[in-house]
Amino acid sequence: MKRRDFIKIVGSSALLMPMTAFPLSAGKRILDYDKWNSFRLTYEVNLPADGKNARLWLPLPNSLEPSYQYTQGNNWSGNATQAQFATYGKEKFPVFMAEWRGESERRASVQCIIKTSHHAVNLNRYQASNNAAIPGDVRPFLLPTRLIPVDGIVRDVAYSIVYDEDNTTLDKARAIYDWLIDHFQHDETTPGRGTGDIKSMLDNSRLSGKCVDIHSLFVGLARSIGIPARIQYGIRMMESEVHDKLGRQTDVSRAQHSRAEFYLNDLGWVPVNPADVCKVAKLDNLEREDPLIEQLREKFFGAWEMNWITFNHGQDVELTNSKSGKLPFFLFPYAEIDNQALDSLNPDKFSYRIASAELIGTGATF
Repeated sequence: MKRRDFIKIVGSSALLMPMTAFPLSAGKRILDYDKWNSFRLTYEVNLPADGKNARLWLPLPNSLEPSYQYTQGNNWSGNATQAQFATYGKEKFPVFMAEWRGESERRASVQCIIKTSHHAVNLNRYQASNNAAIPGDVRPFLLPTRLIPVDGIVRDVAYSIVYDEDNTTLDKARAIYDWLIDHFQHDETTPGRGTGDIKSMLDNSRLSGKCVDIHSLFVGLARSIGIPARIQYGIRMMESEVHDKLGRQTDVSRAQHSRAEFYLNDLGWVPVNPADVCKVAKLDNLEREDPLIEQLREKFFGAWEMNWITFNHGQDVELTNSKSGKLPFFLFPYAEIDNQALDSLNPDKFSYRIASAELIGTGATF
C-alpha cells in the first residue's frame, strides 16, 4: 500500500487524541496532555544606548480558538519612557511595545504565563460535505503574500505534485506534505529560521533551509490549488518527548520555531509539522525510509507536540509606529533606533535573552 493511500480520510467526531500517540522518553518529565500544562516565558532585552530614540516590539503568546493554548496574563518592568501591551493587525495578535527617548541604558523585562494542551486532529473518518463552502473568515488564507505567491511556478509545482484532480482536499494536502519531506533538506547554516521566499527556492531548485522555508512552501503550494493554509510562528518551551533535537529547556533565545496548518471543511484547521521530520532526518543522518522518519512523518500530519507555543500567524506584518515597513512575519524581537531597524539575529547589536520555565500546578500569579 502506498503512503498516500494509507491516510485518506479524517474523522471529525474527535479533535483531541491522547499523548500516547507519541513515544515518551523514560526518566524525563512527562507533560500531561489530558490536562493543561503551564509555562512562563520571559524576555530580557537590552538595547544599545546610542541614538536619540529607540523602539521595541516583542511577539507574545496568543490565546487560540478552539483552545489548545491560552494566556493567563503578562507583566513588564524596565526603564522605558513608555510601554504597553497592545495588539496589531485585523486579528489583534498580542505584542509588547516600548519606547525610549534620549541616549541612556535601555532595558525591558517581560513575563507571560501560558497554558497548553495536546493539539491533534483525528483523521480516521472525515467526510467533507459535497457542497461545503470555505467560510468567509478562512478565505483570506488562500491569498498570496509578498514572499508566498500562489501563481506561476508555485501553482505549476503544486499541480505536478497533485496530479489526480479527483483527489480529495485531504489527499492533496497529504501529497504536498509528503513531497516536501521527500525533497526538502534541513540546513543548519541558514540564518534565523529562513526567509520563506518560496519563488526563489523553486526558481533555483534549492529546496533547503529551515522551518519558515518549508512551511512557507507548504502554505504556498496548498493555497495555489485552493486549500486554505497558514503558518503559526512561535517558540519551543521545553524538551521534546518525541526526539531530543526538537526542544530545549530554560534558555530558549534561539528556539523560535514555526509550524503549519491547512483547513478542511466540516473539521477546521489541521496541524502539520514537516519541518521537524526533515530536521531529524538531517541531524541524525537518516534516510527518508528509515523507520523513525516514517514514524515522525505519520505523527506530524495532524498533530503538534505542545512543548511549543504560538505567537501569531501574521504575514506582511505592519507594526504600530514602526518606520521600517512591513515585516514578512513577526517571530523574533524587533527594534529600531532613530527609525533604523536592528538586526534581530546579531547579538552584538541587539542583545536579548528568552527564558522558559515549566510551572507545576494550575498556573501562576504575578
